[in-house]
Amino acid sequence: MTAATMGTAKAISIRDLNKYYGAFHALKDLSIEVEAGEFLVLLGPSGCGKSTALRMIAGLESISSGELLIGDQDVTEVLPKYRDIAMVFQSYALYPHKTVAENIGFPLKVAKTPQAAMDDAVRAAADQVELGELLDRYPGQLSGGQRQRVALARAIIRRPSVFLMDEPLSNLDAKLRGNMRAELKHMQSELGITTIYVTHDQIEAMTLAHRVAIMKDGVLQQLGTPKQVYSDPANLFVAGFMGSPPMNFIEGSISNGAFTAGTINVPIAGAPDTAKATLGFRPEDCLVTPAGQGLLDADVFTVEMTGDQVLVTLRLGHTPLVVKMPKEFEIDADITAGITLDTQHLYFFDSDSGARLRF
Repeated sequence: MTAATMGTAKAISIRDLNKYYGAFHALKDLSIEVEAGEFLVLLGPSGCGKSTALRMIAGLESISSGELLIGDQDVTEVLPKYRDIAMVFQSYALYPHKTVAENIGFPLKVAKTPQAAMDDAVRAAADQVELGELLDRYPGQLSGGQRQRVALARAIIRRPSVFLMDEPLSNLDAKLRGNMRAELKHMQSELGITTIYVTHDQIEAMTLAHRVAIMKDGVLQQLGTPKQVYSDPANLFVAGFMGSPPMNFIEGSISNGAFTAGTINVPIAGAPDTAKATLGFRPEDCLVTPAGQGLLDADVFTVEMTGDQVLVTLRLGHTPLVVKMPKEFEIDADITAGITLDTQHLYFFDSDSGARLRF
């Protein structure tokens, strides 16, 4: 964070926010303390309430109940234009008849900034996102990535206290998304502006965030660093949502100090009996072995070479299990193989409630 921006970044206090649309309870008692200069990602599937929460912070949706503070100011009932925020949408929202320079400078023009100062600020913001050579072009002459950078520069130029970003990379192709993720992370670090970013893409969340807030059905499921939510998931939903490929799950039960499912038997010291339990393990925490040499045997379904690794999908009955193997690994499909698990990285859940079982 630079000296110029350290004083402008503000903390955000989200306290028991609720949103009702008639009888539908879209957001349920959301509480998060966002630190000044933090990059927080709201993550979850479509309809989980993350965009609703962002729009409430922006002032674009009313708050049914709860309290919202930006810095020391209660903005629960404050109009959007007085909240000192800048929002970046997935649709870019550029003016097609204005040049790049005019699009970037539009917030300053509305604020009646003197022309010389506005020109300097436009140039600085354009250079920040590497658009300095394209100021005379129109949005229709730009690539998707360039248009998104114009939208970012237009947000930067105001030097707001808070950035709000609603899936800004979702319209880009995979390679460009990767490049823009790196640019966004670097830019936010340089500017030091508090940022709340909405996405359904857990790779974006893992790579961008200081902390991730994972949501489902309007309820916050877990809040923590990317490493925390990946390595120590609070429940079955978080465990299955974080990771690509996602965590493997096997349904079974726990009794007499062991998890059992068919012929699988995993001793668990101190585990209480649980009639319906789920065993979870990450694709990188297991290995494919010859049949009969692992904890379980399964049928090889597909083998996918991704470049840096081989993904082997096996089927245990109707349950798919994915194993990450080294890129040199070879195996034929339609044979039976074993799977060895790293017992230091096993997770157990109550199948009915989804709650993590800790022993």
